[in-house]
Amino acid sequence: MKGSHRAPGSCYVALREEDGEELRQVGKMMKSKADEEDYWNSSKFNAFTFDDADDELSRLKESKKAVNSIGELIEEDDEEDLEKVSWSGEPVGSISWSVKEMASANQRTDREPAFPKISTQTPSLNKSQSGLSLSSLFKGKAKGGNLQSFSDMLGDSSLRLYTPELRKPKSEYKDLVGDWSAEETVQRLQQGKAVSLEKFRSLQDKLLLLDLAVAAHDGNAITAVLIYLKRTLCKEVLFRELESRQTALRHFIHYLTETGEQRLLLELLRALGRTEEAALLQYKEYKNITDENKRRDFLKSSLSLPFAVEDMAHIQDHYTLLERQIIIEAADRKAEREGKVEVFQKFPRKASILNMPLITTLYYCCFYHYNEPEGTFSSPSNVRQTFKISEKQYFTTALAARAKLKAWMDVDALFSSRNWLGFTKKKSPLSFQRVVDILQKNSAPTRVLQEYVGLVNDAELRISLAQKHKCHDIVINTYRDTKDRQLLAEYRKKVERGSAEERKIDELLSNLQIRWKN
Repeated sequence: MKGSHRAPGSCYVALREEDGEELRQVGKMMKSKADEEDYWNSSKFNAFTFDDADDELSRLKESKKAVNSIGELIEEDDEEDLEKVSWSGEPVGSISWSVKEMASANQRTDREPAFPKISTQTPSLNKSQSGLSLSSLFKGKAKGGNLQSFSDMLGDSSLRLYTPELRKPKSEYKDLVGDWSAEETVQRLQQGKAVSLEKFRSLQDKLLLLDLAVAAHDGNAITAVLIYLKRTLCKEVLFRELESRQTALRHFIHYLTETGEQRLLLELLRALGRTEEAALLQYKEYKNITDENKRRDFLKSSLSLPFAVEDMAHIQDHYTLLERQIIIEAADRKAEREGKVEVFQKFPRKASILNMPLITTLYYCCFYHYNEPEGTFSSPSNVRQTFKISEKQYFTTALAARAKLKAWMDVDALFSSRNWLGFTKKKSPLSFQRVVDILQKNSAPTRVLQEYVGLVNDAELRISLAQKHKCHDIVINTYRDTKDRQLLAEYRKKVERGSAEERKIDELLSNLQIRWKN
């Protein structure tokens, strides 16, 4: 070991003669470096480094401790203070040697850690490698005494030299830069691991990656690959390849819909010949228009889009309804402001009718414009005919609106129907149980409820509704018609004492002409 450290005398003398010139050059270089460091340290701006300035001192101290401990472990007790030299001729531990070692360490990208293995045998080194032991690396000294050792320079604040950082083991970054195959890449995507797709550059490799993701039936993997293809392929190629891959196409359409990329989605649908879907997608953009006049104009222009037949009818109704709402809103706003219409004074409007649904518009017209002639835009009959509203829907809406206003005569007129003999009969497209519920929700008085509870055909249901809404006459008459004396006597206990209902029950119970069944 000792013999391996000694060099021939001729090499040693040559190195010492060249050392003076080397020191002068290195001194100039370090002086300029120190001036530059002083400039940045004295300026209000700091030089850019990749290390956090707050952690520099602590890392240097830890590095110094680690280096000294390593040197002590491998240093031989009887080793003489010999000067070591590198293959380039600089004394080990000199400033020029330290600078060059740092530069070469920063240029290494694919090598193993820079420190060579220490062997008990004499190492055979190539000139492209450093022929130094750990002891000589960190504890090199100059015999002339003019140069500082490496450990001394660490403590010198005027010369801020940094020890090269040890490279991380390849196992720590192999996940990102590993040479994974397409199958392995998809598997890693399924496992939620980080992986780079940049290595798949050709169209064939990209499509293979997409097909493998689809075959794996993993939506996240498919979406990740599609995002990469969207970024790296032109639209024409991407659309063409997705057309033959329906599963990937559905994922891509869903992705564009969720991210709100409407323009690209429209281009995709048109390129695929799905013009009806593209028209509906373009029609939905009306939601982003707040001004009612601009929205009306947009809907009008949308009528020229290639919708399906059933969709075209809905778009036409939407445009017609909004146009009608604009007219009604302008007229009612003026009437409300002038205060000439009584219904607007008693029941002020709580909201604008603009952009309301069709049934809400019909309810509004039944509430504020019920008796207007059929030729006006706000007439409920006109709205019903224009939009082909069914009789049941119109009846339900009108009943709720007129009951809200307590217009009981209008409510009664809704049920009036004449037969071919000229007799008037109450008829309803709704069940009378449903009619009673609507009237009760609008706080109809008992006399109104009683009239429609009596029209319920089922006796048990009629009695249940009558008891619920305290329609005593309906209950009494039903028990009389069913000739149930016991239930009638039992119900007598529920009515108020001395009331007209109690007297009526007493008269029926004492009537000998009624043949009671119990």
